[in-house]
Amino acid sequence: MQTTTLFFDLGGVLLHNGWDTDQRARAVDRFGLDAADFEDRHREIVPGLETGRCTLDDYLRATVFHAPRPFGAVEFREFMLAQSEAFPGNLEVVDALAAGGRYLLATLNNESRELNEYRIARFGLQRRFTCFFSSSFLGYMKPDRRIYRAALEITQRAPAETVFVDDREQNLETARALGMRTLHFRGEEGPDALRRGLAGLGVETS
Repeated sequence: MQTTTLFFDLGGVLLHNGWDTDQRARAVDRFGLDAADFEDRHREIVPGLETGRCTLDDYLRATVFHAPRPFGAVEFREFMLAQSEAFPGNLEVVDALAAGGRYLLATLNNESRELNEYRIARFGLQRRFTCFFSSSFLGYMKPDRRIYRAALEITQRAPAETVFVDDREQNLETARALGMRTLHFRGEEGPDALRRGLAGLGVETS
């Protein structure tokens, strides 16, 4: 079946992770937090954050501002958002795909609403992607098969006509079980590797 639709993860594929282990460790160092306490609190609330059941303000109150701090929520939030960076060249591959007009391009990612909306705006993703299937919009997180089914049903695509690109094998396993074709790609591999991987699945990137 001909490929009509490409689903891309964001963090770890096109962009650096926005608030993963490395980014949180930087926050611990920058703001002098108790690392173990912060991580325990993070693990408790992050599923709610990434499925839209709580806000970023709720998260910050639970993980950081449960005690008096010599800094404010605005400063911490700005630091948190500033951790977002793009992998060099990977978005340009998406630009070429968008310019070619052969495929429906969509994101399929786990991310809090506030961080996702910030990254969509900061990196101009609206001009590159038609649809944004974020866990915080849909209420399900990868690898829960419901988020993949929602993306397929909303786009009205058969699994076999789609390709899903993600950096985590566990997320790809669910997609494959549903009949989607997959590409295991880590952003640091670079744009040439991304082009080769897509070409191996019959996707034209130029």
